[in-house]
Amino acid sequence: MWQVSEIESGHLQELRRGTVVLACLLLLREPDYGYALLERLAAAGIATDGNTLYPLLRRLEKQGLLASDWNTDDARPRKFYRTSAEGAVLAAQLLEDWSALTRALHELDRPGKGDRR
Repeated sequence: MWQVSEIESGHLQELRRGTVVLACLLLLREPDYGYALLERLAAAGIATDGNTLYPLLRRLEKQGLLASDWNTDDARPRKFYRTSAEGAVLAAQLLEDWSALTRALHELDRPGKGDRR
């Protein structure tokens, strides 16, 4: 069984950190609450936990990238988040940058491309 070393784990965490921001901005184009968002992220293959997600949601809201409303219709009130207009603009830019980086990395991964000569 393949084991992730502490060094590898740190690098994977760094790589995933920015993807969670982008994933939240994309997923929250449809309003949702924190726990459901955790499940949707996991289903998409982007594992995160509440200790990471909830502070991130508050930070993105404070930055104006998310908006929120309380739903008190159910027995348990829930805070629903949605991507703001500014968040949608940022998500589009981040997605474009991510796509360009992905293309560049795949190009570097081609035999002979990443080698120094």
